[in-house]
Amino acid sequence: MAQHADNAYYVPHATRWPIVGSLGMIIMLASAAYWLNGASAARWSFLLGVAILVFMVFGWFGQVIRESERGVYNEQVDSSFRLGMAWFIFSEIMFFACFFGALFYARALVVPWLGGEGSGAATNEYLWPGYVPHWPTNGPGEVGGDFQTIPAFGIPFVNTLILLTSGVTITLAHHALKAARRTPLILWLAATVLLGLVFVVLQVEEYLEAYQVLGLTLGSGIYGSTFFMLTGFHGLHVSLGAIILLVIMLRSMRGHFTPDSHFAFEAAAWYWHFVDVVWLGLFIFVYVL
Repeated sequence: MAQHADNAYYVPHATRWPIVGSLGMIIMLASAAYWLNGASAARWSFLLGVAILVFMVFGWFGQVIRESERGVYNEQVDSSFRLGMAWFIFSEIMFFACFFGALFYARALVVPWLGGEGSGAATNEYLWPGYVPHWPTNGPGEVGGDFQTIPAFGIPFVNTLILLTSGVTITLAHHALKAARRTPLILWLAATVLLGLVFVVLQVEEYLEAYQVLGLTLGSGIYGSTFFMLTGFHGLHVSLGAIILLVIMLRSMRGHFTPDSHFAFEAAAWYWHFVDVVWLGLFIFVYVL
């Protein structure tokens, strides 16, 4: 039986959701393997795994929300939630650090080595004579053909302003929540979600221009691959963050959260600020420099 005294460690009750989620992921993994090996029917079983996983997310999160609204959780659970979210964001920081590290390694070390600098003199002389290092580059042999870069002070700059503005609107929503002002809370949350959606739409437009006009693709050498890895995964995180904030907005419209108890809102705000900071790094190191 679950314990919820203020000084007791919360013991969760038995639940089927971890098993349901594991089943969905196993089906997805096995289906993806068969799909990659040419089994056409595997795409449908892959979609089945996705559906099971989505069902698990809705069911499990819904259960946690209902238990939270009933006051089942104590202060220890709140502390555990905060630590869990903090570690999750830390893991996301390390995720992007790997890609930024790949960009630094390719740009600051590999490309100069291929051009004959430092310990790469032999590599340049015997493998790539005549290659002049520069950035952005598609490497020796011009893998992927010619391409043009996306100007930093076009859509990327507009998206930077959008995300910075969204950081302000989510902060205003937080202040409204702590002041028990429900209407401004919902309006600022709606503005944040809208800004996130506009960001994603503009990034899709940027990708279309890159592929169709500028010749910049995933196959455009090391620059193309690092560019789309970083911006693509960031766009995925923005999409996920917008969905999370939309759920928080719908919960706020139903009267959830109080000035003293609103960790779910805070977790969403932490995640959104993390997305903002990552984009600033992207804008500087990928577009500007």
